[in-house]
Amino acid sequence: LGTLLADPKYLGAQPGILAALHTWSQTLVLHPHLHCLVTGGGLTPDGHWKAVRNGFLLPARVVMAVFRGKMVAAIRQTFARGALALPESMQPQHLLNLLNRLGHPTKTKWHVRIMERYRHGAGVVTYLARYLRGGPIKNARLVAYDGARVTFTYRARQEEVDARPASPQRMTLPVADFLQRWLLHVPVPQTRVVRGYGRYHQTPAEALAVCRTALGQPPVEPPPALDWQTVCAQRGEAHPERCPTCGQRLVCMGVIPRGGAPPRLASEQCAA
Repeated sequence: LGTLLADPKYLGAQPGILAALHTWSQTLVLHPHLHCLVTGGGLTPDGHWKAVRNGFLLPARVVMAVFRGKMVAAIRQTFARGALALPESMQPQHLLNLLNRLGHPTKTKWHVRIMERYRHGAGVVTYLARYLRGGPIKNARLVAYDGARVTFTYRARQEEVDARPASPQRMTLPVADFLQRWLLHVPVPQTRVVRGYGRYHQTPAEALAVCRTALGQPPVEPPPALDWQTVCAQRGEAHPERCPTCGQRLVCMGVIPRGGAPPRLASEQCAA
């Protein structure tokens, strides 16, 4: 996206991109894919905002070709430096043959979908944030549990039902299988599932102000910094320092420095 939109043929400016990694499908099988929210324009090298032409971001076929080339090249490079673990049943030559087939423009169809522009960007960001926070499956989709099996609802892909709105269907799995599917989507520690690129990645305040002014938006007002005591106090009766049994607040007697030993008592210091 950054490469193509930087080309004057398409935009000639640097947009803002938020990329969110999703690894699940409706039935919780492994289905890694990215959702990218892209601004409808970008900042040119001379510091001016430039909107996309006719509200159109990029042709999907061009994005698909570039994405295919970059993805296949990245897998080849990872394999060449010995950082790619293959399944036991796959030989190295099998992988190379697979990459040749995946990289061929006529043998494999790559899925890249360019959506129309949304009128309310804040609503889209809110939806995506809730989707990520909710995880692979929401509680509302869990229908039944009998101690041995779990039943949940899912929606079939639209192309499987002639592009008509799909009605919810039910799937029942043994508990072990359900948990195995769910655990596939627990991020590896220190994995960043949301990343910002372009104007959404460490953009100087001046450049961001130019973009916002061009779009008729007010300057960014950073929220006030809150310490943890204030955040806890805002929760009222649900204060995390309140004992659930007696209702009294915890009393802080001292702070143990990170990575250090507990502070010595005055009597111990005098004895030493």
